[in-house]
Amino acid sequence: MRRLSVSLQGIVFGVSLLAAPAVIAAESADKFPSKPIRIMGQGAGSTADYLSRYIGQRLTERWGQSVVVDNRAGAGGTLAAEVVAKAAPDGYSLIMGHAGPMVSAVSLYKNLPYDPLKDFAPLTKTATGVTVLVVHPSVPAKNAQELVALAKQKDLSYASAGNGTISHLTGELFKQVAKVKVQHIPYKSAGFALTSILSGETQISFLSPITAHAQLKSGKVRAIAVSSKERFIGAPDIPSATEAGLDGMEAQLWFGLFTTAKTPKPVLVKLHREITGILNTQEVKDAILQRGAVVAPTTPEELHAYVKSELAKWTPIIKAAGIRAD
Repeated sequence: MRRLSVSLQGIVFGVSLLAAPAVIAAESADKFPSKPIRIMGQGAGSTADYLSRYIGQRLTERWGQSVVVDNRAGAGGTLAAEVVAKAAPDGYSLIMGHAGPMVSAVSLYKNLPYDPLKDFAPLTKTATGVTVLVVHPSVPAKNAQELVALAKQKDLSYASAGNGTISHLTGELFKQVAKVKVQHIPYKSAGFALTSILSGETQISFLSPITAHAQLKSGKVRAIAVSSKERFIGAPDIPSATEAGLDGMEAQLWFGLFTTAKTPKPVLVKLHREITGILNTQEVKDAILQRGAVVAPTTPEELHAYVKSELAKWTPIIKAAGIRAD
């Protein structure tokens, strides 16, 4: 197994034919939104869930129209993504996409019912972060080296938020870097993975600071390291992977909002303007950083290019590593 390292098309038929749909689209955007919007989620307790609810609440306040989170946990986020990919192209169905359904799923599922690059209209990246290597308090390891030694002496298991998610890939990185065998136990979402750690069903997990925020503060889980070379601004008290002696265990979390492809451009422009307007406020930047992530708004083109680059990077790595949807 190879060592992993983790980071208007149109045809003009005539002026009259071109102008009519443009007027209709503009009128639609003026009225948008005239009914509730849903953001498809992949499970309560995840970073995607937190960001969706946080941003959704502020959109509700701006528009006076409900923005609700509809969770469809399981299959690495692909169930939620499929709903948005096949929804009406009107801007009323969004998804907080990330590496699971938008990148890894392409390699993990033979009959993926959507194409991440063709079936979605990117809006903006919302936030970035890292994963935290956490253990149950009963695990007698206070640092990474003690954990590695323990993993070489006894059977341990790690919980992930699902096959192909960053928590899964970071777990595989840990195994490669530390040269240990740890059993992978995939769950339907990060929330379920966290529950398995809290119950002692599994001993290790790789979760975002947002997912494990309350449990880290209360001591219900213990942090060993974050998946980056340097300490992460969102969790400055936790050693970096390099500091902890796990050089190479680097994996960045990213989250972005998408809607259905072929949604009228004026609606996309309005969605992008409102969402990035929220993300660029200091209050929101501070609130999300306090929970353990960094706000990172982009243009739709930048998000599309980023997903394309992630697919180019991860697809051969996942295939070479033999990672599959169990």
